[in-house]
Amino acid sequence: MTTILIVDDEPENIELLDRRLSRRGFTVVGATSAEQGLKMALSERPALILMDIKMPNLDGFDAMRLLQADPLTAGIPVIALTAHAMQEDRDRALAAGAKDYETKPVDLDRLLAKIRLLTGAE
Repeated sequence: MTTILIVDDEPENIELLDRRLSRRGFTVVGATSAEQGLKMALSERPALILMDIKMPNLDGFDAMRLLQADPLTAGIPVIALTAHAMQEDRDRALAAGAKDYETKPVDLDRLLAKIRLLTGAE
């Protein structure tokens, strides 16, 4: 089964995506901080990470840079998630290492297409 790590400081967002993705056959693990997400990326070795951008302490941009800098996690594709639909945020996310970008509230069909493309999951 394909494992997806969701990193979001709002547990409700993790729960919502967990339910929706689990119903479609994905295994979902969640982290409520970027720091916890970095640790889980190493321990869980997910096929993909959904990374919230705006989080306290360490934000998603910095977390993605740290993931890219570590050879053990650099190959894990990241989709950045944010409530901000501004081109500048998208550009910053892609520059930080995100493979794609999705705005909240999430369009599930579009997100699933991106997940399948990046993971090769059916």
